[in-house]
Amino acid sequence: MRQITTRHRDGRWREPACLPRGEIPSDIACWLLDRGSLTRRLQLSCDGRFSVEVLAQSWQRPLLEEARLLGLRPEQWVLVREVRLLCDGTPWVYARTVMPRLTLTGRHRTLARLGTRPLGAVLFADPTMRRGPMQVSRLLPGQRLYAKVERAGNCQGREVWGRRSVFHLADKPLLVYEMFLPQIGPCRG
Repeated sequence: MRQITTRHRDGRWREPACLPRGEIPSDIACWLLDRGSLTRRLQLSCDGRFSVEVLAQSWQRPLLEEARLLGLRPEQWVLVREVRLLCDGTPWVYARTVMPRLTLTGRHRTLARLGTRPLGAVLFADPTMRRGPMQVSRLLPGQRLYAKVERAGNCQGREVWGRRSVFHLADKPLLVYEMFLPQIGPCRG
């Protein structure tokens, strides 16, 4: 069980190379720093007992930082999808996807109807997919995103590490957050 430390309590998002050596706990580094498909990594680590539970999906205004990352005006509407990724019924990851209207056009309009299908399977199968720089953060109680993660994963005041990236499908952006819950198992594959 990881204890909360006092270093970097601000929850800022940074590129992994900007973190001090040893800042990321070794048991989470494999999950956090892998640039491949999280869906695939979870499936390998869960021995095939992986599932997706949709917590919410609705049209919303993006957070200011989300709008900036996606190149949107804050008053534009986005589709926000929140899910838990489970291994054997235990929540391992809270994921939040922010999709602008423009992204949900043409053949990508099916992203609005994923249901319990994993987004990662769609993203990594799309030949037009490009992943932007990955940023990581440590979330602690009292931070805005931590409250959402806590509801999804029973964090009991423990730190939660996460990552985010802007993906582009045919040059249309979407923002994906993946927060690794304290009960996540060992990273395999």
